[in-house]
Amino acid sequence: MSSNTFGKLFAVTTFGESHGPAIGCVVDGCPPGLAIAAEDFRADLDRRATGRSRFTSQRHEADEVEILSGTFEGRTTGTPIALLIRNTDQRPRDYAEIVDTFRPGHADYTYWHKYGIRDPRGGGRSSARETTMRVAAAVIARTGLAERHGIRVRGHLAAIGDLVPRAFDWDAVGLNPFFWPDPAMLGELEEFMNALRKSGDSIGARVEVVAEGVPPGWGAPIYAKLDADLAAALMSINAVKGVEIGDGFAVVGQHGTAHRDEMTPRGFLSNHAGGILGGISSGQAIRASAAFKPTSSILVPGRSVNLAGEPVELRTKGRHDPCVGIRATPIVEAMVALVLMDHALLHRAQCGDVEPVEPIIPGLINE
Repeated sequence: MSSNTFGKLFAVTTFGESHGPAIGCVVDGCPPGLAIAAEDFRADLDRRATGRSRFTSQRHEADEVEILSGTFEGRTTGTPIALLIRNTDQRPRDYAEIVDTFRPGHADYTYWHKYGIRDPRGGGRSSARETTMRVAAAVIARTGLAERHGIRVRGHLAAIGDLVPRAFDWDAVGLNPFFWPDPAMLGELEEFMNALRKSGDSIGARVEVVAEGVPPGWGAPIYAKLDADLAAALMSINAVKGVEIGDGFAVVGQHGTAHRDEMTPRGFLSNHAGGILGGISSGQAIRASAAFKPTSSILVPGRSVNLAGEPVELRTKGRHDPCVGIRATPIVEAMVALVLMDHALLHRAQCGDVEPVEPIIPGLINE
């Protein structure tokens, strides 16, 4: 098993390298009858893409999706859906000087020990370019979640370094290149990022995603916990070093009287658990966040070693993000959507004959 497939019933297999001729994926297990066309992928792929602002890598890819199989007359047929995106702006020459050098903070050294060979062109499979196909596959998942279950998945940037939103407006998130919910802070963010770019350094970030409309009952008590699968999915994203469900690590300082999400006939009084109890969805909004490390490809020289084990000083060239978290929101959304679509099918497979039970407690009262 080379572990390039994600999901149990809604299974996504990705392939391709950052600077190869193309990247792609195969989505197997998609229900038939969903309306899918090539143009449906454009909006989410544009949201993920580099080169759309001066604060991200200046690689410009067309990201035109070719649907090779699995649809007929604009609808899914239930057979494997193959998607292909051709790389149009790959520049492997940018990496010619590091063919024999391990970049610190990257997967170069670990890939070398696992496979005995590595693709130095942007890290090959370890490049964030691979996440393009996750976002593409999630367009199909989002369609199924919205049409069949009324579920909406959306995210925002919750922190860049020490900066956090001081206000919150969902409508503002899609109107700026930071996916930031506080429009009054955009000037401050631009100043911060400009200073960071001039210094040649990078910074970390946190992305939060909320899934609304998930019914109670999805997941399982032990080895298929919904929160465990979400955590594994988010940790699979390049550069993610931490995942929180609900309040996450903040629960360490909470008392049980404050943390437990009390229930009334009118609804839950809080949502510290992030919409999941005992590994099973509660019907509340699911809240998850992912912490992204600072980009390791920076202009500031750093120490490393080459294939001969000799010390070298490395200054990474090429097109890189000063903060990968800036364009990570669509990727985090995608992984949450893929997990939820998979669990929708898993729940139907095991418990499709279970009759609805009462009571159904509404989500957060003040939502």
